[in-house]
Amino acid sequence: MAYVIQQVRLNYHNGPFGLGVYESANCILPDFLFFRDFLYPQLSGEKDDVIEIASTDGYLYLNGSLDRENKAIHRLQVEALNVMGEKVKGPYSITINVQDINDNPPKFEKSKYYGAVWQNSHPGKPFLRVHATDRDDPTTPNAKLSYNILHHFPNPFKSMLFQIDNVTGAISTSELGSRLLNPQKQATFILVVTVKDLAGMSENALTSNIDVEITVKENIWKAPPKVSIKENSTEPHPISITQVQWNEPDAKYDLLQREWLPRFPFTIDQNGTIYVTEPLDREEKELYSFFATAKDNEGEELGRPLLILVQVEDINDNPPVCQNALTIFEVQENEGLGSNIGTLHATDMDKKNTLNSRLQFRIVDQNPKIPLDSLFIIQQEAGTFQLSSSSLNKQVASTYSVTVEVTDKVFTTLCDVKINVIDINDQIPIFEKSDYGNCTILEDTPEGEVILEIQATDADEPFTGSSQIIYQIEEGDQNKNFIIETDPQTNRGFVKISKALDFEMSSTYNLTVKAINPEPLVKGVQYNSSSTAYFRVVVVDANEGPVFSKNTYIADIFEDVPVGTLVMTVTANDPEGDQIRYTLKNNKRNWLEIDTVSGKIYTAAPLDREVEHDYRVQVTATEENKKSQSSTAIFMIHIKDVNDNPPRLAKGNHLFFCHPLRGGVKAEIQATDDDEQLYPPEFTFSLGGSENIKSDWEISRTDGTHAYLSPKHTNLEEKQYSIPLIINDNGKPPLEGALNLQVNVCRCSDEGRCFIEVENHSGMPSTGMAVGLLLGVLLFIGR
Repeated sequence: MAYVIQQVRLNYHNGPFGLGVYESANCILPDFLFFRDFLYPQLSGEKDDVIEIASTDGYLYLNGSLDRENKAIHRLQVEALNVMGEKVKGPYSITINVQDINDNPPKFEKSKYYGAVWQNSHPGKPFLRVHATDRDDPTTPNAKLSYNILHHFPNPFKSMLFQIDNVTGAISTSELGSRLLNPQKQATFILVVTVKDLAGMSENALTSNIDVEITVKENIWKAPPKVSIKENSTEPHPISITQVQWNEPDAKYDLLQREWLPRFPFTIDQNGTIYVTEPLDREEKELYSFFATAKDNEGEELGRPLLILVQVEDINDNPPVCQNALTIFEVQENEGLGSNIGTLHATDMDKKNTLNSRLQFRIVDQNPKIPLDSLFIIQQEAGTFQLSSSSLNKQVASTYSVTVEVTDKVFTTLCDVKINVIDINDQIPIFEKSDYGNCTILEDTPEGEVILEIQATDADEPFTGSSQIIYQIEEGDQNKNFIIETDPQTNRGFVKISKALDFEMSSTYNLTVKAINPEPLVKGVQYNSSSTAYFRVVVVDANEGPVFSKNTYIADIFEDVPVGTLVMTVTANDPEGDQIRYTLKNNKRNWLEIDTVSGKIYTAAPLDREVEHDYRVQVTATEENKKSQSSTAIFMIHIKDVNDNPPRLAKGNHLFFCHPLRGGVKAEIQATDDDEQLYPPEFTFSLGGSENIKSDWEISRTDGTHAYLSPKHTNLEEKQYSIPLIINDNGKPPLEGALNLQVNVCRCSDEGRCFIEVENHSGMPSTGMAVGLLLGVLLFIGR
């Protein structure tokens, strides 16, 4: 079919002419007429056997389809001919721009894609990219592509295990896939990926699909088994204890504390080997838990942190300890054979329920030994005393002293026990009055202060367990704010504050007190209301100072942080709700400043670990309206080192060689660095300056801190040389120190010391006299 594009009328238009037509178009455009003076059109140029012109009426028409992807612009010329075929007008230019339609589907670059992903890989981190192209005009939505995962096989879960960036085609694991992909259960997946043009926003978008085969690799980035270390090891530290390894090389490893420790005794090298840096004490901490991380060169985490557990194994390094310097038991003289007297308590700081803390008891002495020795026995494992005889008689002996040996098979301790023989307890304590009324005190009454005295009496034998009185608060003191101590001579009770009072928490305490004996009552006798008393404590409100959330705040910070860095926020609260103002004291280097309202502490000046590595200040919180009420806390920063000091010479930079030179002479130099050295330093040495210097001198490294300087030949003149020396450290980033060695080639004395002749000046000794200058640098003569 032929499509009319344009009628050409030369008598009205002088060209050139620009036309636009859609590819595969069927349209008529404005005409160019050739009817005047019997003129006939002739068309030439990029017709491509598709574009023609009617010789009779001057219409341009198509006898086929245009394809923008093959040719986007057609350039034509039209001329007017007379009946003799002679050109009378033209040529005139016509340009036809073929406009794009969405007639090309996207195409993937490959027929199938293959990729591999590590188990537990970081979600959202791409491991494969698919790419498609579209032949349509890239400046139009026709060529704007959008990627999507239709489904994957198999799909054991409702949610997708993989995800794709719809713009870039980057494929990564989803959060679910990062957790659940397991090559032991399913090692291969087929993803069906689709790409749509028109940005995937239209139902008329053209589509292509591709299969992506993904292999799941077993993740070797796994937490190692729990590590066990014996406490108080005497081996040289650091000691390698375990290792972690990322799936690919060049990962950067680090340790992250799970709980803050004042001294973190572990480190990791760049092979993933974890070391313990010092002996551990199980009694100080039994289990350490921290994380190992792996990052790429940009500092992005490659996978989830691994939990590292270090168990400190117990050794028997603690002796048994008697719970009391003197343990006192009381036994009634009418007790029968085998009766329990009491239990001797001892402790061992080694691990509980192990042989290291297993204690055994043995009686080694008894005084007096009347009416017979071995009146008492002790249970070997429990430490419980029993009577081995019914021969106790208070008239014969009222007190026995017993020495008990307590052992854990390695250490032995002797404990002293006093056993009092008493009469039976058949009398109960009786209060002098049952109601002590009200006791009014301020809420800031200090702990330990006596607020009330109470008195009960007991008619049993004085100074025995039958007459000794213990006062117990039975009701009204749920928070244990009070304690009652007994005077053993008078049995008088002293009510004291055992815990700070808080008017805002409770303003009144209705207390019930019971008086009892440590010795059980005999059968048939019971405590009654005579052994009970009451009193009320009324708390009066007092103005209290601010209270910090901690007594000491500690933070770690690198010395190169910029001024104004937030270090930590301290907080204090006023019980009465007053506003608080914060200030710093003892800020001797003015390294810190504090926001007076929020308590945020910032760096106020550059930090320098080499000047002070633990910086301690005092934080004061003051009530805004009552300046007399304030409190203080300690704030300490541990300043962590960065490599900010270039290497330098450990000693002076003056050397000398005796002239004339001999072959093999050399002088030792030593380098040092003011930065913290966690590992032995590794310096490199080189010479700077001109080629003349390098042709006369050479430097050779002997170890990480020392090198030799030596002349290359023996023809050097007798004079002083300035030799540029460059020293590099192995820090991160590495730093370079540049200096000039002052080397004197001089005549030497018989003792091998440099002798430099000084010019004669007015007032100095006569000509021929010389002054010898001794240079204190040791010269090593090569053999």
